[in-house]
Amino acid sequence: MADDNELENLFAQARQESSGMPDDLAVRIETDAELVRLKRLKAAKRPELRAWRKVIEGIGGLRVLGGLAAACAAGIWIGFSAPAFLPDPANLFLPQEATFLMAELNLDTEYLEGTE
Repeated sequence: MADDNELENLFAQARQESSGMPDDLAVRIETDAELVRLKRLKAAKRPELRAWRKVIEGIGGLRVLGGLAAACAAGIWIGFSAPAFLPDPANLFLPQEATFLMAELNLDTEYLEGTE
């Protein structure tokens, strides 16, 4: 086993020796690193978007499209299963008398009847 003084002498000797890398090697490493950096900058092109992807991005992205789909589904659900106090939407398109629609709403229709 080595003596502590012998070990300290070896460390001191290693500190005094400067075994730096040659200048031309450092220049070659830096040049290579710069070339790699420039190639990565050129390769970072954004791919062209497809037609549907352009539409989705135009709307605002997938999150907005999801919210829009949920709102549409809720509207369709409410439209088909409307509450009892609302008139049936199909009756609005059929030619009917106003008194019939008012009777559906359970409102007072006496003012529509002529009091002559």
